[in-house]
Amino acid sequence: MATPVYVHFAHTVVLLLLAATAAAGVRPEADALLAWKATLTDASALSNWTEPAGLCSWFGVSCDTAGRIESLKLQGLGIGGTLDALDAASFPVLNKLDLNGNNFVGAIPASLSRLHSLAELDLGSNGFDGAIPQQLGDLSNLVDLRLYNNNLAHGIPHQLTRLPRIVHFDLGSNFLNMTDYGQFSPMPTVTFMSLYLNYLGGSFPKFILNSGNITYLDLSQNLFSRPLPDSLPEDLPNLRYLNLTINSFSGRIPASLWKLGKLQDLRVSSNNLTGGIPEFLGSMSQLRVLELGNNLLGGPIPPVLGQLQMLQRLDIKSAGLVSTIPHQLGDLANLTFMDMSLNQLTGVLPPALAGMRHMREFGISSNVLTGQIPGVLFTSWPELIVFQAQNNSFTGKIPRELGMATRLNFLYLFNNDLTGHIPAELGELVNLWELDLSVNWLTGPIPNSIGKLTQLTRLALFVNGLTGVIPPEIGNMTALQVLDVSANSLEGELPATITSLTNLTYLALFDNNFNGTVPPDLGKGLSLTDVSFGNNSFSGELPPSLCDGLVLQNFTANQNNFTGRLPPCLKNCMDLFRVQLDGNHFTGDISDAFGVHPSLNYLDVSGNQLTGKLSSDWSGCSNLTVLAMNNNRISGNILSTFCRLTYLQLLDLSNNTFTGELPSCWWELQDLVFMDVSNNGLSGEFPSSTSTSLDLPLQSLHLANNNFSGDFPSVIRKCRILVTLDLGNNMFVGDIPSWLGSSVPLLRVLSLPSNRFTGVIPSELSKLSYLQVLDVSKNSLTGFIPDTFGNLSSMKQPNKIVSRLQLSETNNQLELVQMSRISTFSRRTVPKPNNQSYQDRVNIFWKGREQTFQKAIELMTGMDLSSNLLTEVIPEELTYLQGLRFLNLSRNDLSGTIPESIGSLELLESLDLSWNELSGTIPPSISNLQTLGMLNLSNNLLRGHIPTGNQLQTLVDPSIYCNNQGLCGFPLSTCLDEGAEDHKEHGYDVWLCYSVILGTVFGFWVWFGALFYLQPWRFSFLHFVDGLGMKIADKISCCTLRLHVTDGHLFYGFIRQ
Repeated sequence: MATPVYVHFAHTVVLLLLAATAAAGVRPEADALLAWKATLTDASALSNWTEPAGLCSWFGVSCDTAGRIESLKLQGLGIGGTLDALDAASFPVLNKLDLNGNNFVGAIPASLSRLHSLAELDLGSNGFDGAIPQQLGDLSNLVDLRLYNNNLAHGIPHQLTRLPRIVHFDLGSNFLNMTDYGQFSPMPTVTFMSLYLNYLGGSFPKFILNSGNITYLDLSQNLFSRPLPDSLPEDLPNLRYLNLTINSFSGRIPASLWKLGKLQDLRVSSNNLTGGIPEFLGSMSQLRVLELGNNLLGGPIPPVLGQLQMLQRLDIKSAGLVSTIPHQLGDLANLTFMDMSLNQLTGVLPPALAGMRHMREFGISSNVLTGQIPGVLFTSWPELIVFQAQNNSFTGKIPRELGMATRLNFLYLFNNDLTGHIPAELGELVNLWELDLSVNWLTGPIPNSIGKLTQLTRLALFVNGLTGVIPPEIGNMTALQVLDVSANSLEGELPATITSLTNLTYLALFDNNFNGTVPPDLGKGLSLTDVSFGNNSFSGELPPSLCDGLVLQNFTANQNNFTGRLPPCLKNCMDLFRVQLDGNHFTGDISDAFGVHPSLNYLDVSGNQLTGKLSSDWSGCSNLTVLAMNNNRISGNILSTFCRLTYLQLLDLSNNTFTGELPSCWWELQDLVFMDVSNNGLSGEFPSSTSTSLDLPLQSLHLANNNFSGDFPSVIRKCRILVTLDLGNNMFVGDIPSWLGSSVPLLRVLSLPSNRFTGVIPSELSKLSYLQVLDVSKNSLTGFIPDTFGNLSSMKQPNKIVSRLQLSETNNQLELVQMSRISTFSRRTVPKPNNQSYQDRVNIFWKGREQTFQKAIELMTGMDLSSNLLTEVIPEELTYLQGLRFLNLSRNDLSGTIPESIGSLELLESLDLSWNELSGTIPPSISNLQTLGMLNLSNNLLRGHIPTGNQLQTLVDPSIYCNNQGLCGFPLSTCLDEGAEDHKEHGYDVWLCYSVILGTVFGFWVWFGALFYLQPWRFSFLHFVDGLGMKIADKISCCTLRLHVTDGHLFYGFIRQ
């Protein structure tokens, strides 16, 4: 019995010794994990990491039979911290470390190389940075290495390529950067290699070509270049997946690739490959995925691609293909994805494509396809979820069969030439998320059935010819976020149900015929970011809750009949970017409506009835580039805080009641391109620039109809690209500076009327080769008209240059609100966005009255030097300016004759030479002025026959020739013939004169004597003379200021003051 007892005792001792040994080994591992845990953040998942005795039951910990940790798996727990406190030496048998999908940061410690038993290391999807430690190459048992999706940088340590057992090698999505792989060794055990999304460059790495067992290779999104190696099939014969997209590989697709008999997935898109789509691809029957897009391939689509019966995905977009669509592609029965967009495909969409019965995502956008969209496609593709055919030239009606594709999520047909009505069957697409039919020729109403699309988030119907009203059923589309029906012919009032769209963020109704009031609850409870009512006939007040969400960014209600005050919530919308409210009847204080809007870029409230003053809060709108407040009733001074709007490019404050001086800091607005403060009550000297060297970008300056004083503004000398200058109707004094001719070489409009300028007209103005309009009338200029004006080249022939002010490119999206998330406009004429150009304007005294020219300013060319003290003759050189449309030299002291070649000004429509001392005859060439509509030669010393001509015969008002004693002919009295009758009449006139003289002398003495001796006669006579003088004065005043309208033309007689 002793032997069994002894054996039992021995066994017990052994078990106790093993347990003691295991316990001794567990304690360091537990202490190491607890010490590491103490440094971690967001580690609530490790809450049971407490007592060492329960180590093997800790979360994520697995032990071997001896109780030692062999696996630590903490995947996707959001744990933060570093690995610095993890003592790798404490885990001698750890073979798997998985920390994927957490928030670890810092460097990967080199001490991980002490995990000698490690076979799997997964640190992917964290925030590790720095270099990959080369010591990881000492992990001789490593089979699986995953470091992808971190912030690792520098090169790949060549020691990693010597891992003897590595199979899975993934360093993708980091910042690794290198081009020299000379020290790298072949990796014959690797079957999976991913280096995607790094900055690796150079040619195709040779160490990869020498790793012959690779089946999965992803080098996409790197900087590799040069041609693909022809030896690829021989070097990597086992490839099943090859992804080389988004690199810079060049040359042709190697013909040797057909030898890759196991290849199922070939992705080489977004490179610089050329040479067309090779025919041999049609023989690679095992292919499931073929991506060749975004290359420079060119050529046709090979019909042999239709032989790839197992193909599921075909991407050949943006490959420069010039082709029709082969009907053989319809044989790809397993295809689920096809993208042929952004090529030059022509012809029709083959109905045979209906054979692709598993199609889910289909894209042929941005080609030149024509004909009708086959309805059979939608009855044959029951799994279709995406159909994109936008940016083509499809014609005909939208197929009613579309209603059969009930799984559709996205339907894009915009920018085609589709006609007819929107089919009611579209209401059956109850799974639709986005519908875009914009920029076509669709007509008729929006179908009521569209209200069934309760999952639709985006509806774009803009730029069509839709009519009728918005159906009230639209209120059922409660998922709708974007509604754009702009640029149609829709009418009527907005349905009250539109307020039921509780997810609406974008509403575009501009350019329609809507009328009535906007539902007062619109915007209540919404977070609207974009709202546009512009160019309709809406009336009443804006909804007070329109901007309740306080996230409004783009708001346009221009050109309507809105009244009342602006919504009070507008003042608190801090994200406002573009606001256009011009052309309404809004009232209220401008500073109550707007506050501090740091993102505001464009504001136009012109043409309303806003009042108040500009408060200092406006300086908080520091990103404004366009500010138009013209044609309101805003008053007060312009404060110096206004100078903080340093990004301002366009400023229009004209036609208000501003007073006082402009602040001296004005030219801190160094980006101004257009400035108009005309028609206010501003006074004082115009501010000068304190900068000594910097030129200003100003292109248009309007100061007219104020009370500015002082010398000609010196700041203009710094405006070297100035195009329009209007200083009219102020109190500027002194000379017109001669430096205008050289310092402002691009000037097209120079308007200085009704000031107090003196001195001569500088001959240097003739250097302004772009000058179209010159107006220096109603000043006190002396001297003669410079004959060098004949050199004004832009006045020599019609000027066809459109005068648009080009603003900076920094904010290109001023009127692209609806295009930022809405479709691109078509090739045909559509409403143009108001980009960063602004059409200039100028006031011209034209045909008897002051008129504003804006759209036609490029056609207007003329000169007005009237109402000055100019002397001497009219230079013959003025007749060289054959592009002139108006010429006014009236109310001067010009003498001599009218130039004989005046008739060469064939485009002249208005000519005024009245109130001078011109003599001689009217040149016969004046009858050549076929476009002349206004003529005034009155109050001169002209004589002789008035010339006749087709256009002159329409000028029937005799006052245009009056007070020229020697003139005769139509429309004045008929001229008498010369000869005997003239001689007879001459003798008669002589005797008549003698008789009158004798009678006058006799009568004078008779009356003088009577008046001298008879007091009652003397008083009566003097009373009669006084009354007769007053009647004559009244008669002259009425005659000389009367306005004549004859044959549709305006003529104005002037009285010299």
